[in-house]
Amino acid sequence: MIRIYIPQPLSPGAALAPTLDQSRYLTQVMRLRADDELLVFNSHDGEWRCTIAEVLKKGVVLKAEERVRDQISPPDVHLLIAVVKKSALEFAVEKATELGAARIGLVQTARTQPQHLRLDRLDAIAEESAEQTGRMDVPPVDAPVKLDALLDGWDPSRRLMFCDETGGPPAIPTLREAGEGPWAILIGPEGGFTPEEGERLRGLPFTTVVSLGPRILRADTAATTALTLWQAAIGDWEREA
Repeated sequence: MIRIYIPQPLSPGAALAPTLDQSRYLTQVMRLRADDELLVFNSHDGEWRCTIAEVLKKGVVLKAEERVRDQISPPDVHLLIAVVKKSALEFAVEKATELGAARIGLVQTARTQPQHLRLDRLDAIAEESAEQTGRMDVPPVDAPVKLDALLDGWDPSRRLMFCDETGGPPAIPTLREAGEGPWAILIGPEGGFTPEEGERLRGLPFTTVVSLGPRILRADTAATTALTLWQAAIGDWEREA
């Protein structure tokens, strides 16, 4: 069944107004008509079966009928990725959403190349990925922040998985030894972190240094690999679907 994200409260009988693009998708692409059913989620109230109550000249009106799934929280892991080229960054956002990242943050490092960012585009990619993968939440995509500022304001209760391209212990046993709890995964830019950045990261008490293997990975590949390893080690992959 078709699923869409609508950030409006969901309750029995609630009237919902999809965006114009969503309305066009429902009526012109998927050919839905009045009384047809679809699923709606809003990141807070679970997943709801809804019907198309009215088709207007510009848009549609939905009616919330019943909740079919309770809200499920994603695993408490954030992806922090240096700003890279548009295609790689969009791929990383899409796959991070599929792999269950609760939040996605963009980071400016010493070797970050200037890029024209469209956060609205990245938000739309995360939304579409959540719709397609059965998630009941859409991870926020945060605006870029400088690495030093990020580390200066870090909450030490959240472990930081530092994917060090210069080497480190294997990820899965290292993560399992570090244990569960709030985590973040840090992926560097093209060209990697500077020696000074790497030295600071390795010296922080909340950092867990890991290797992603013997090969040099692109940033988008590294993000997908790191999230996969984290999920395999201490994530929610063993939870019943």
